[in-house]
Amino acid sequence: MNRISFVDGWTAGPKLGAFESRDAATAAVPVAVPHDALRDLPRSADEGVHSGYIPGGVFEYSKTFDVPLQWRDKSVRVEFEGVYRDASVYINGDFAVHEANGYAAFVVDADPFLRFGEPNTITVEARVHKDSRWYTGGGIYRPVHLIVADPVHIALDGTVVTSTDIDDERAIVEIATRIENKTRHTATRRLNWVVVDEDGAESASGTSPVTVLPGGSSVARVRLPLWNPRLWGPDAPHLYRVQSVLTELDGGAESDADETRFGIRRLQLDTKHGLRINGVTLDLRGACIHHDNGPLGAVSVADAEERRVRLLKAAGFNAIRSAHNPASRALLDACDLHGVIVMDELTDVWTKSKTSFDASIGFDERWQRDIAALVAKDINHPSVVLYSIGNEILELATPHGATWSRRLAEEFRALDPTRFITNGINGIIANLDRIGEAMADAEASDPNTMMANMGEKMALANASSLVTDSTEESAAVLDVVGFNYADSRYALDAELFPNRVIVGSETFPDRIASLWADVRRFPHVIGDFTWTGWDYIGEAGIGRVDYTDGEDYEPTGTAGPYPYLLGACGDIDITGHRLPASYYREIAYGLRTDPAIAVHRPQHHGRPTIKTPWSWDDVVSSWTWGVPAGSPVIVDVYADADEVELCLDGTVLARCAIGTQLPLIARFETEYHPGALTAVTYTDGAEVSRTSLHTAGRPALVARAECGEIASNGVLGYVVITIQDAGGTVLCDSDRLVTVEVSGGELAGIGSGRVRTEESFAGHSCTTYDGRLLAIVRRTGPGEIRLTASATGFDPAVAVITAL
Repeated sequence: MNRISFVDGWTAGPKLGAFESRDAATAAVPVAVPHDALRDLPRSADEGVHSGYIPGGVFEYSKTFDVPLQWRDKSVRVEFEGVYRDASVYINGDFAVHEANGYAAFVVDADPFLRFGEPNTITVEARVHKDSRWYTGGGIYRPVHLIVADPVHIALDGTVVTSTDIDDERAIVEIATRIENKTRHTATRRLNWVVVDEDGAESASGTSPVTVLPGGSSVARVRLPLWNPRLWGPDAPHLYRVQSVLTELDGGAESDADETRFGIRRLQLDTKHGLRINGVTLDLRGACIHHDNGPLGAVSVADAEERRVRLLKAAGFNAIRSAHNPASRALLDACDLHGVIVMDELTDVWTKSKTSFDASIGFDERWQRDIAALVAKDINHPSVVLYSIGNEILELATPHGATWSRRLAEEFRALDPTRFITNGINGIIANLDRIGEAMADAEASDPNTMMANMGEKMALANASSLVTDSTEESAAVLDVVGFNYADSRYALDAELFPNRVIVGSETFPDRIASLWADVRRFPHVIGDFTWTGWDYIGEAGIGRVDYTDGEDYEPTGTAGPYPYLLGACGDIDITGHRLPASYYREIAYGLRTDPAIAVHRPQHHGRPTIKTPWSWDDVVSSWTWGVPAGSPVIVDVYADADEVELCLDGTVLARCAIGTQLPLIARFETEYHPGALTAVTYTDGAEVSRTSLHTAGRPALVARAECGEIASNGVLGYVVITIQDAGGTVLCDSDRLVTVEVSGGELAGIGSGRVRTEESFAGHSCTTYDGRLLAIVRRTGPGEIRLTASATGFDPAVAVITAL
């Protein structure tokens, strides 16, 4: 059984009623699947902050494909990894299947609808209701596959590999493969398994006959010893493959085959050692992430998911939480490859709604299918260590909510007893009717003060006896209790619930120094997941910094007014560029000894600001500013040392202690003068390390391909466009409109880290932000892809990528 790519030849357009006719504005156009139908729609202040002011809608996809006569004796299925949302699939105009969950993979049995020996048409309708508290995208946003197999075949996702009996000498690998029989007769076949390591060498093999009754299925099993196994872990993510081959009983003709990738690792969990993988304690340096891919919109493409995971790990993260929906297969593949731990989350709601048309509608009927789809997707991925049954569930603190907690947790355990169960509990959200009134009163009295103190108020409320008592039962059903913004419970729960293992499932970014100290101090706290590791579309402006002395300033709480587009709270922006907060976090983790310099924008010096609990300071790692020499400026130095010395062109400006005002930060009031700004750190009077920022020289427009090739099985290439001098120093406040032309391929998306913008990801022009933007190209075939970037006042810049 092979999944054949079924992503080419699709068209998409708005869905029209039966008595409506199309015009030029509603005409269906060719699209590349995976595709986000919402990304390019016109934005409006009327559409709401959650979606980034991008509207929803109903969209229709269509594809015509040939069905040869010989398929009459085959089993033909179409597999969708995800359609957002409420997908209805028709084949040749006849209804085939409906799937409400926008994140669950589903399969269409095409056999009853096909017309053999002629072209057939498959149509997909997707309905996006603005149904979430973030930008979901819409349409066929994950890959599609065509499966043509013999009637007796290996089931989709039919091979499950587990290994719990592991020691230094060997690992016992248990393989279970499900065989389906679509014929009217009993079938007996032989199933052969071969386990292959990363080098292609055979590690083990086995065989078994299997009999399957008409219209039924059977599971064939084998236990294989792997001698001297190579284990999967964060530092050495070794992967194996099991090749499953179905043949005639006598070992004759092959009728089906499948390949499954897996890893061998040993998981342990307790309050003394925390989480151990292969016997080694691992503190989770976690990043919450949403599922969109920035300028591409909410699409899952393997190249994009791999790049994101790779850059997150390079920034110091070793774990991700898929907030607040099941991760894509491509994301899990990337985490397997790079040794990143995954907390895969089921949903944001159960039976009580948070938005008008959210997934609570029908959850009571759908929950078992949703869990089954998630587990089937995850079960062979060694990166998946935690299943999260929900996020900030409204009914969790009630007896009926506790019943749902238990029901969901036990369903996960029944389907996969090898992993741990958690839940992102926010005791305030679960007790809104009792806690929310007091917090709302405080916000009404002084919105700015409320925003500044929100984190402290949330911590106090989450540590209350009300939260302790009301969430105890729901927490008791979990292996790991996830707390959102409740680090105030870490020490408390060590006393109240001595057997409780905790993870910070969602935390404020500027508290990482104290949060990480808690993770290291408390063995029952296994990690911290910041909101967020990577910026995202929607929840617009939740992490922005407002200057409050402007005439147009109006307090808006956590909602950024139009045209805010991005959340503005990621360590890494949507282009993959690391922001100063990322380097601070790396220092807090103990992974970086060099100091990092963050400069408050001098053009705003002295202006009052207001931040949300998810904000970072409005700072840039730059010493190139278009302000007069001598202008006042604040410089922060992030470091884990006793003192830091700030120098300009070798002259000492000041020396001060680190951590006096804020943990791991020394703050300097100084003046801007062009030159080389250097921070030198000292501990016990001895120099530890130093780093410098330089004023840029003559600027040029530069286009640099991150990789010069797109692999034969790849799709995307990434080009970073900067305004920089000959030494690579980027000018951060000389932004220009850049126009991009592509030959030999096509432009898939373009964007910058600017959180407040009306520019489209779909255009051929974009304004740099702090001197940077990203262009993403898509291959249309093998050969050279040439991108040319142009901006007024600069010579054009060219980047070349070869598609193999």
